[in-house]
Amino acid sequence: MERVWAPWRMEYLLNEKSEGCIFCLAGNRGEERDRLVLKRTPQSLIMLNRYPYTNGHLLAAPLRHTADLDSLSDEEMLDLMRAVRLCRLVLEKVASPQGFNIGLNLGRAAGAGVADHLHFHIVPRWNGDTNFMTVVGDIRVVPEGLLSAYDRLKVWFDNECE
Repeated sequence: MERVWAPWRMEYLLNEKSEGCIFCLAGNRGEERDRLVLKRTPQSLIMLNRYPYTNGHLLAAPLRHTADLDSLSDEEMLDLMRAVRLCRLVLEKVASPQGFNIGLNLGRAAGAGVADHLHFHIVPRWNGDTNFMTVVGDIRVVPEGLLSAYDRLKVWFDNECE
């Protein structure tokens, strides 16, 4: 029998869930690396997903706490979509994916893990990244640690791919 080691999952299993919205907490200044915040724009936030589907799985959310897409102003919507576009560009430069899944799950029934604060998932994809581990074992192997990925991506977000 082969074993897959993921010691960082123990922190999730043992820690009590924090109070408050992860996006609103991340929107506050300070603790950027601990909260995996890669960039703030005037009205949006970009962060690494703490429980990624693949390496480099990013989240882009408006700074304002809302689950209602229709409540976003034109300025908020434009800023958010520019943040999504920047995520794709940075991931393209850093990770050379062969494709992307970019999506928004509105509501718990649609699969939103944080249903009360809308956010986009920007997921880089590679041919063959869904392998037997996912299909047979219901396990996803993410080969890079979060803080290592954060440090690698942060430089690009700070320079906006220049």
